[in-house]
Amino acid sequence: MAITKEMLGDRLTWVAIDSDKISQTSNLYAEYGIDEELISYALDRNERAHMEYDWQTETMIIIYNVLNRTKEDNHYETIPITFVVRGDQLITIFNSDNAYIVDLMRHYLQRRPDVSIYKFLFMSLFLIAEAYFPYLEEMDKSTSQLNRRLRQRTTKKDLLGLSDIETGMVYLVSASNQNVILLEQLKGQAFYKQLNNIEKEQLEDSLIEARQLSSMTQVNAQVLQQLSGSYNNILNNNLNDNMTTLTIISVVLAVFAVITGFFGMNVPLPWINDKHAWVTIIVICIVLWLLIVALLRYMIYRKS
Repeated sequence: MAITKEMLGDRLTWVAIDSDKISQTSNLYAEYGIDEELISYALDRNERAHMEYDWQTETMIIIYNVLNRTKEDNHYETIPITFVVRGDQLITIFNSDNAYIVDLMRHYLQRRPDVSIYKFLFMSLFLIAEAYFPYLEEMDKSTSQLNRRLRQRTTKKDLLGLSDIETGMVYLVSASNQNVILLEQLKGQAFYKQLNNIEKEQLEDSLIEARQLSSMTQVNAQVLQQLSGSYNNILNNNLNDNMTTLTIISVVLAVFAVITGFFGMNVPLPWINDKHAWVTIIVICIVLWLLIVALLRYMIYRKS
């Protein structure tokens, strides 16, 4: 269904609107007092987390970052969900990517049908933060597996996998930080003083959960950044070693080219009439080759 209604006790109502099933110009939005500006907020997938409070209509709007459980380009991203509190009504505008949050809210409401609007709202924000953690643990396990494989053999596939996780973590860090800032702003609003102790406690619990999420994403992001930097250094060192090896080989082979080129000139040369001169030339090349190798090895070890 595009719109569902649930009762919170005897007087309060929760309305869940599926924006994927209702066009932006639908009159159904107007029936719930949702103007075009709010619709644009709710439908914008790139909208940052923030809150607004209209004193004239006593309406509070919260845009909150939710984890998109479907990977985009091999990494996780976030998507906003919209909450509107007006009078005795809580409105949630969602889509297919964050519909699982509405399911969590509905499941919670089945166990606590007499919850207040603000208690239900803050609990929903708590559930949103809590939903991140299983996927963070999954990303952490994937990072550990990639790290073990990269220690054994550095492959392009595993490096790209590590890069995808790092990219997704950037989105999660930004989203979780925005959520924390939003919750801290709620505590500074005038309506906060009108909340009862239970509602204030639930808001504080949601803030603690959001801060924990923010801290965890930042730590994971730093670990990923360090791993990425380490493997970049390893690749650079391997490249330098390969270039050094190729340079040594080219220098050593140049000895043979110089000597054989010298004796290949069409001018009078030593041993020109000696049919075994090629053996002497080869011996000279080998001796010079050994001397150059020993000299290069001494120079390399001396620097190291």
